[in-house]
Amino acid sequence: MDLTRAIEKNIFHTIGCSASEIQQDVYVIGGYVRDFLLNERYSKDIDVVTTGSGIALAKQVSQNLKHQPRITVFKSFGTAMLKYRGREIEFVGARKESYRSESRKPLIEDGSIVEDQNRRDFTINAMAISLNSSDYGRLIDPFGGLVDLHKKLLRTPLDPLITYSDDPLRMLRAVRFASELDFIIEEASFQAICKNRERLSIVSIERIMDEFQKIMRSPKPSIGLGLLYETSLLSMILPELNALEGIEEKEGHSHKDNFFHTLEVVDNVSEVSNSLWLRWAALLHDIGKAVTKKYIARTGWTFHAHEFVGARMIPAIFRRLKLPMGSTVKYVQKIVQYSSRPIALVSDEASDSALRRLLFDVGEDIEDLMVLCKADITTKNPEKQRRYRNNFILVEKKLHQLEEKDRIRNWQPPVSGEEIMKIFNLQPSPKVGIIKNAIKEAILDGEICNDRESVYCFMLKKGEELGLERKS
Repeated sequence: MDLTRAIEKNIFHTIGCSASEIQQDVYVIGGYVRDFLLNERYSKDIDVVTTGSGIALAKQVSQNLKHQPRITVFKSFGTAMLKYRGREIEFVGARKESYRSESRKPLIEDGSIVEDQNRRDFTINAMAISLNSSDYGRLIDPFGGLVDLHKKLLRTPLDPLITYSDDPLRMLRAVRFASELDFIIEEASFQAICKNRERLSIVSIERIMDEFQKIMRSPKPSIGLGLLYETSLLSMILPELNALEGIEEKEGHSHKDNFFHTLEVVDNVSEVSNSLWLRWAALLHDIGKAVTKKYIARTGWTFHAHEFVGARMIPAIFRRLKLPMGSTVKYVQKIVQYSSRPIALVSDEASDSALRRLLFDVGEDIEDLMVLCKADITTKNPEKQRRYRNNFILVEKKLHQLEEKDRIRNWQPPVSGEEIMKIFNLQPSPKVGIIKNAIKEAILDGEICNDRESVYCFMLKKGEELGLERKS
């Protein structure tokens, strides 16, 4: 098999010759082989397995390369890694594994290439290519991974019930690969995931979220999110999202299924933005609806203040899932909290003051908020869809015009608190805050312009109203 298409043949020949020098067989295996055969994915990580010491082989390869790249050794795992022309090459000895029921960490013994392939998660990741001089480039595919690759099928090499019970993280990996590659999980494998879902409890939240984030980054996250829902894994990770599922009807009134609506919104955002945390804002934008849902006779279903309730729920969710706090969680909260605000500003009656306040509150994230608002349009009625989109375009136009005129976004007061104290000979006190807030409100209400001269005059007038004397 011609390996020169993906990387210069020099490195593979060097690995093969180095293994021969220390009398070990060597193969490239796993994700690199899968992506190489897919011919449409670039993999910068290369996994090399050898029948012997991976660390010894890495050292030999480094010595044989012209610039002798530095080796990073992970002695406790028996692996070593070196970087070569933008690629990270990891060396490990072939091994076989056995598991205990209470842990996903296996007991490891030295093994053959066949035993190493047996322990792989999916047939498409169990394929290997020989780098040995006797059969260089030969594909070793004992489980029909190449056929599954062409069928776009995810299947485990061995009994899926055992595979997923041994290492439950593989259930999430199956969903992640289905989402990333747009593959189908084989039926027996799908049923095994459903039966083993409780085993996910032995996996650390950090490992779970690593796979979940890859699902969120995939081209169409709804594929993975939908599979998590269908296998009941989602209820163990994000029950708040699961709670949105279903349609309830009373007195002829029903509401949309907010769970599947949310998946559409996430996909819509993903079509136009690679921002992981904007995708998270889309995922959580209706999270408060399950809590606020209420039926009012002769009116119908309401979700009053669901944006504010949802925004308040987000920090606890982020803490539980070990997601970044600080500015990241504040960003997601902000987008969720204000997700319904722009639609209220569509009418011609919407005041400039309301638009200024939206700019002031959202600041530099206003474009992201508008992306979410437009993604939130999931109606299948073409006329409604066109009208809603035009409404948001109108709001964006108004916001742009006001921002050019008033420069409210990321607003900093033309007169600082320190200057107010100096002018009126004040110590830090409530009166300083009163003046600063009055300035902000006057600008947002359009009473004064957002420039130093207007603000300075207003400040003097406000100080006089508070009985303050200007310092001479």
